[in-house]
Amino acid sequence: MINISVFSEEKAWSKRLKNKDLFFKKVCKAFPKKYRFTNKKVSLSLLLSNNKNIKRLNKDFRNKDKSTDILSFPSSKKITISNNTYLGDIIISYEYLDKPKSQNLKLFKEKVIKLFIHGFLHLLGFDHNKNNDYFKMLREEDILYKRIKSKLN
Repeated sequence: MINISVFSEEKAWSKRLKNKDLFFKKVCKAFPKKYRFTNKKVSLSLLLSNNKNIKRLNKDFRNKDKSTDILSFPSSKKITISNNTYLGDIIISYEYLDKPKSQNLKLFKEKVIKLFIHGFLHLLGFDHNKNNDYFKMLREEDILYKRIKSKLN
């Protein structure tokens, strides 16, 4: 089972996601079986942030002086899922998702789910530095997204 701790430092998130904890718990519950980690205690933290703060984190930890949509910080290079595993931290920027501002809530939530999946896979060791890895990760993202979308609709 995945235990997700959701934190928010950007007030605008509350306008789009009324119950952030419940939203992300439902997303994790809708994961395919191999990513739900039943009979195990798996946890991660999620920070719902903004461009200013994610830019600072990107500069401090990745030496890139620019904002980005998402940052993932795996707890270790090689994740082994044991009985009590902390996967790491995900940070998502609100401004990247809220474009265009006229988008409806459904589209916003779909973008949040896709980005969260991307960060989650990074915590599990997926990467996209090489072409082969990129396509492997993209395939896995698509599988997870379709599964979640079918369960949440």
